[in-house]
Amino acid sequence: MKSAVETLNPTRVRLTVEVPFEELKPSLDAAYKKINQQVTVKGFRQGKIPARVIDQRFGRGAVLEEAVNDALPKFYTEAVNEGELNVLGQPEVDITELKDGELLAFTAEVDIRPALEIPDYSGIEVEVDAVEVSDEDIDKSVEQLRERFATTAPVERAAQDGDVLTLNLEAKVDGEVLEDGVAEGVTYTIGSGELLDGIDEAVKGVEAGNSATFTSELKGGSAEGKEAEVKVEVTEVKSRELPELDDDFAQLASEFDTLEELREDSRKRLAQMKKYDQATQAQEKVLDELLKLVEVPMPEKLLADEIETRKHNLVNHQLGQMGLDLAKYLEIQGKSEEEFDAETKEQAEKGIKTQFILDELVNKEKLNVSQEELTEHLMRRAQSSGMSPDQFAQAVVEGGQVPMLVGEVARGKALAVVVEAATVKDSNGEVIDLDDEDETAETVVAEAEGTEAESADEKPEV
Repeated sequence: MKSAVETLNPTRVRLTVEVPFEELKPSLDAAYKKINQQVTVKGFRQGKIPARVIDQRFGRGAVLEEAVNDALPKFYTEAVNEGELNVLGQPEVDITELKDGELLAFTAEVDIRPALEIPDYSGIEVEVDAVEVSDEDIDKSVEQLRERFATTAPVERAAQDGDVLTLNLEAKVDGEVLEDGVAEGVTYTIGSGELLDGIDEAVKGVEAGNSATFTSELKGGSAEGKEAEVKVEVTEVKSRELPELDDDFAQLASEFDTLEELREDSRKRLAQMKKYDQATQAQEKVLDELLKLVEVPMPEKLLADEIETRKHNLVNHQLGQMGLDLAKYLEIQGKSEEEFDAETKEQAEKGIKTQFILDELVNKEKLNVSQEELTEHLMRRAQSSGMSPDQFAQAVVEGGQVPMLVGEVARGKALAVVVEAATVKDSNGEVIDLDDEDETAETVVAEAEGTEAESADEKPEV
């Protein structure tokens, strides 16, 4: 076999391959064997039909077509390896010559990873929010905990803000009660915003046993999006009572004996959360600065495929689970289709650039991924996907996506190396050191690449 590589542009090449006919013999033998098992000829046992009879009855062309289809992937792979190419996606193959008994020639155009030059990144400097926990932050945290321990008790008075109501609902469109527009015994907290627009104003001031009507746009069901006249009957009114903020509450809601100890624990937890957010912010900003430093030629077909994949995942997975289509989503977001397409293209380009640059850094810095690191990453990805670790691991193995996970971990480590070399200051001008960067870096990389919320079989290899 002879092959040559022609560079079409920095991200695409054309392979020209010539194969002597004798090298097709294994595939020809396999083609005859396959056809032998699929056809019957009177006078011959199945599987024992001579090649000349198959040629006479079914045509030599059918055999050659089967043989070439079988052989092309092998010869293409040999040509790629011979040319030391780092290919992306599937090739566009064109058979240019097929002479029976003499020669097979074909061309294959395919995208390749562009050669990148990573400049010195140690001069990157970014600013992040300072880790500051205010008394107001602590008050809010303790109040949220207090809300969880609220109790309710029936009251004989009109409903007011914060009350928990039991309701019966009936929705009419054009004067007709909808089949799916009746609900009884619905529990609703005034001010929660969990039901229909306008319901809070309708039920405030209503006592148990009384009803009110209001008009609202339906959010789901057979008449979704239509204006409906809704009758709401209040069958019970309960007031919510919050526990006193004292040491007894601390003992009820936590392992601490005093309210002061509970507040101090809240301060520590909030500080840890803000430190995590600070690390994420630093990595996002460092990654953005790194992307500005490196010129990355963009493979057009790969970009088009990535844009299509992102649209497919959004429409068929994320929006589908919420019962939305793309048009409704764009309406909610207040975006035109052109704006959406432009944003998707920008995000896809960033994802591809991120992967190319960080993969180059993995090679440059000779970063390796241990089994322990891979297992920890798999556990985190399983959690974010909503699958059990065993289910996620099985999906990864069956989908042949283990190399993808290894790449994610390696790229997270590469970003951590860049962050460590960069200067990170907080909003007070203090230089900060970030600890345990790899985990947050993996998350930042996954978000940039668009893989954070995708399951193992939804992301194409790049």
